[in-house]
Amino acid sequence: MSKLYLILSAVAVAIAVGFLALPTGIMKSWQIRFLDVSTPALEAGSAIGDRISKLNTGLKTLDELEADNAALAAQNSQLRASHQLLSEMEAENKRLRAALDYSERSTFQLLPAEIISRSASSWWNTVTINRGFSSKVDSSQPVLTAGGLVGRTTTVAKDVSIVLLLTDENCRVAARVEGSHEQGIVSGRRVVGNAPPELILNFLSRDANLQPGTKVFTAGVSGAVFPAGILIGIVKEFRARELDGQAVIEPAADFSRLEDVFVVLGSK
Repeated sequence: MSKLYLILSAVAVAIAVGFLALPTGIMKSWQIRFLDVSTPALEAGSAIGDRISKLNTGLKTLDELEADNAALAAQNSQLRASHQLLSEMEAENKRLRAALDYSERSTFQLLPAEIISRSASSWWNTVTINRGFSSKVDSSQPVLTAGGLVGRTTTVAKDVSIVLLLTDENCRVAARVEGSHEQGIVSGRRVVGNAPPELILNFLSRDANLQPGTKVFTAGVSGAVFPAGILIGIVKEFRARELDGQAVIEPAADFSRLEDVFVVLGSK
């Protein structure tokens, strides 16, 4: 082993000495050739190194990605809430404009009121509004919406009043059928289950044969609570009975979603 090592070392030294003994021109030629061969590999290695460095710099940690995701989720929730609020405000503005327009067009002197209380046990019977005798509200005054008749006031305090709804059995209204001489009495009638009460128009002629969609208005009988011309609803079904006729009426007012109403104080 020692002899072989000595021989190899001697050969290496001889090659090195021989290379150093070469003329300067030949040495530069060899150096240029070596650089030509090695440069592409060096450049490729350098480019790969740069790309790896840039990739590592551009990558985010898992914590940073989770934080970004949480921020985006919060921003999305905020945008949804803002959109919902704007939609509700737009709907509220549209509803109030419609109510104002109706009030201006109405032939009645109307006092706007807001429903402030409604009991689940008497949902279809009564509501409480934020107007009382301090606003010139009296008992037995008609209450309506832009859609149609709602009911009448009963108990009246200084700043609140109870309204008996048209869907209550005890609220009876003299009514007439559009385009005919038919008249009768409208009242509420409870139905089985959780469905809203029906409005029934009684004391019609047996052969009245009212068609669905026919409008029914208050008749305005002398001395009655309700003046003539307030829309009650439309005919949904007609039934000929043994002695008279009866019609089921679909209310013009939406009793399931009452919010703002008007108290009729008189004529303009």
